[in-house]
Amino acid sequence: MEISQWVFVFSILLLFLVSGSFSIDNFHQPFLIVEPDPGHTKLRLSREGLEAISRIATPIAAVAVIGPYRSGKSFLLNQLLSLSCYEGFGVGHMRDTKTKGIWVWGTPLELDIDGVRTSVFYLDTEGFESVGKSNVYDDRIFALATVMSSVLIYNLPETIREADISRLSFAVELAEEFYGRVKGQDVAFEPAKLLWLIQRDFLQGKSVKEMVDEALRHVPNIDGDKNIGQVNHIRDSLAIMGENSTAFSLPQPHLMRTKLCDLKDDDLDPMYVKKREQLKELVASVIHPKVVQGKHLNGNEFVSFLGQILEALNKGEIPSTGSLVEVFNKGILERCLKLYSERMGKLGLPMHKQSLQDAHGRLREEAMKAFDEQHFGRHHAKRSAMQLDEEMKEVYKNVIMANEYQSSRLCEALYTRCEDRMDQLQVLRLPSMAKFNAGFLQCNQSFEQECIGPSKANYEQRMMKMMGKSRSLFIKEYNQRLFNWLVAFSLVMVVVGRFIMKFILIEMAAWILFIFLETYTRMFWSAESLFYNPVWHFIVATWETLVYSPILDLDRWAIPIGCILALWILYWRCYGRRKHGSRWLLPMYNSHKGGSNRPRSD
Repeated sequence: MEISQWVFVFSILLLFLVSGSFSIDNFHQPFLIVEPDPGHTKLRLSREGLEAISRIATPIAAVAVIGPYRSGKSFLLNQLLSLSCYEGFGVGHMRDTKTKGIWVWGTPLELDIDGVRTSVFYLDTEGFESVGKSNVYDDRIFALATVMSSVLIYNLPETIREADISRLSFAVELAEEFYGRVKGQDVAFEPAKLLWLIQRDFLQGKSVKEMVDEALRHVPNIDGDKNIGQVNHIRDSLAIMGENSTAFSLPQPHLMRTKLCDLKDDDLDPMYVKKREQLKELVASVIHPKVVQGKHLNGNEFVSFLGQILEALNKGEIPSTGSLVEVFNKGILERCLKLYSERMGKLGLPMHKQSLQDAHGRLREEAMKAFDEQHFGRHHAKRSAMQLDEEMKEVYKNVIMANEYQSSRLCEALYTRCEDRMDQLQVLRLPSMAKFNAGFLQCNQSFEQECIGPSKANYEQRMMKMMGKSRSLFIKEYNQRLFNWLVAFSLVMVVVGRFIMKFILIEMAAWILFIFLETYTRMFWSAESLFYNPVWHFIVATWETLVYSPILDLDRWAIPIGCILALWILYWRCYGRRKHGSRWLLPMYNSHKGGSNRPRSD
């Protein structure tokens, strides 16, 4: 249920609560359900009539009588209900309280219609063209009666006038919008069954059917008058109502019209009594329960339906089918928009721009399809469809902004992670170009795979600049750091080979490396010239092989391996040589001179 419906129902309940212990004890009387506002331009609901309707739990149908002022509508309703003027609807010539707004007879007739027990309410409407009212007010009364009733009796005295044809434009629009939907898929409501009722003094001459057909013929419009053209268009459009309209004639009940309320059936014209009973049977045969969105309306639902109609009719300066369609499509529009919004909200952001656009197109198509299957009206529903499309575009814009924000957050986090990784590679303990390249490639691949969304292009440019600077800086410092490491390494190995391991080949190799590094830079005046020497390239390749490989990262394991080697050397110095000797080693330093194995002599 829409918010407006909840507000309407709440206001009705509030009226009941404010009334305290008030309760209607006698429903066998007419009740005002719709009354004019003080300006006599718009309509508003009356609580008593709503209470009389809302108490009904069975499906409801309504028979409304409309027509010109002082055309005998109230008397006709009393006749259809078998009521006298003193107990039924107020009749103008005998009461000061003439009909204002719309009245309902509080006790419905119970009929069995196609196996459905139906409560039939009869409605009396304020007449057209009375003094002190605007045409807008008359149009609203006509429109309201047309929409809420199941049978609309158009009560006309004597004949059909051009103004009566013009007034049917609203009924025609309703028929074009709501009538003729596919059976079994009818989610709208059918317009009322139109019953032309012509009351005249003499029944001789043309039949009512002939009068209606003649009134609906085209009016000659040689000069192309717009008003005549519009009326002729209404005549053409009335053809679509087809079986939804019928005609009936009713003679005058008595020549003394001012005393009709005091006359019994025996005093009335026998032809009138006969035709009146036929009219009752005709109304009973064409009436059907009010159906909205494929569901029969009970009392409370009918009251809510009435509130929606009033909201539509009071929305603009004049009632229109377009405004009515908008109000009834509002709930459907909101449901379809909610469906679209919820499914868009379930998308895993961020996502690629094209993927988001494809998802929007798919979900928009689903929402529009759901709206097309449920909406009210045919032509005026296009405006509601356009509104739904515009609101989905607004939701899509918000999702685009959210996607950009999420994409920016994700790519910023990945960029920061890569930046930190590049900073770590700049300060490796053992510089390794292979390790730097592996980290560079891994960072670049992870960014390409994980950074998605509209921010990716911007962050790709930033990544290229940052990675390029890091690579240039690493290469610039790599040779110098490696040179320093090799110099220090050669000196360390000299000490290790001479004093710790006492392995002369290690010491010699270390001295050769040290001399090469120092003398080459002296001879060629700069260390940079060394970096283009093939020997240096061989040293670099050997260094890279030792320092980093997919199996062993010496930068990470250098300290543990150094500790293990130190412990092993210490062990060997203290215990290993005594136990195993040094036969398996290459020539080592020997502190004994001469033959130490010669026998001693005393």
